Amino acid sequence: MHSEELAALATLIRSQRSAALGTLREASPFVSMVAYAAEPDFGGLLLHLSRLAAHTRHLLANPQSSLLISERDDERDDPQTLARITLVGAAAPIAAESAAYAAARGSYLARLPAAAPLFEFPDFALFRFVPSQARYVGGFGRIYTLTPEHLRRAAETQ
Repeated sequence: MHSEELAALATLIRSQRSAALGTLREASPFVSMVAYAAEPDFGGLLLHLSRLAAHTRHLLANPQSSLLISERDDERDDPQTLARITLVGAAAPIAAESAAYAAARGSYLARLPAAAPLFEFPDFALFRFVPSQARYVGGFGRIYTLTPEHLRRAAETQ
């Protein structure tokens, strides 16, 4: 993957704040929208989720999940040419009493400061989604299967 593509991938992940979250509800797929904050090295993406939400219950039962981050629709003729990445991995809650929680909370709120009041609600939990593979479509003919190492290299481009 060329450095220009890695930079475009990093821009895509950093420029968006919401993603489609795919979870498993028993044996059926379920998709919802979530806000996220990417860790600086793209080793994980942070999600602040209510335990009242169906997707959170699904993750607690089966952490295997995926995130789809897409470029915003700009009304072009063919929306299939919008850049997007599907990340496949697992999401697990971060223990509120752990040292990792404080750092993750700070990173999440730096990206999404309006979420601060939600951290006071007892039903919310901070999850860390860790990608094990990804599929990036940068446009026509620009399709790549990626590893966590590719994501780390992309994070280093900016």
